[in-house]
Amino acid sequence: MDDYLIAVFADRIQAESAYTALEQASLPTPEMAILGKGYKSINDFDFIDPPARRRTLGMMTWLVPFGFLAGLSFNAITKLDTFPWAGTLGNQVLGGVLGAIAGMSGAIVAGGGLSLLISDAPPYRKLLAAGQYLVVVTGNSTGLAAPILKQMGPQSLRGSN
Repeated sequence: MDDYLIAVFADRIQAESAYTALEQASLPTPEMAILGKGYKSINDFDFIDPPARRRTLGMMTWLVPFGFLAGLSFNAITKLDTFPWAGTLGNQVLGGVLGAIAGMSGAIVAGGGLSLLISDAPPYRKLLAAGQYLVVVTGNSTGLAAPILKQMGPQSLRGSN
């Protein structure tokens, strides 16, 4: 999700009033949602960035084998004896395993996988569990929705920009 705006309200009535105010301002309904008891759950809305997951897994499919081959080749060329107990073939395989680990960590960093670890979802899960409601606006409507939601007096208002 690129642009988003999340308003936290103490109860269902306030959240519904905010949603109605957004509807009256002619904001597109597909870009708005209420999260809470009786409405969408955080799992339905998916705060976690699925494109980052796909990019990370896509990069892993070629970086892990490439890292393995690079580590194996490097060890074979340099004839390093890092693990004397493993012998020549064992050192090459362990070099490949270490290269695969390096490839995996590179895929996580370059593919945006760190955003999967640092997600907004856990704090919002706690708010929903405490009986609060979230009004979420996504897409190009966030700029129009911000002043409307501020007028509704949310407990907090947070956006991607």
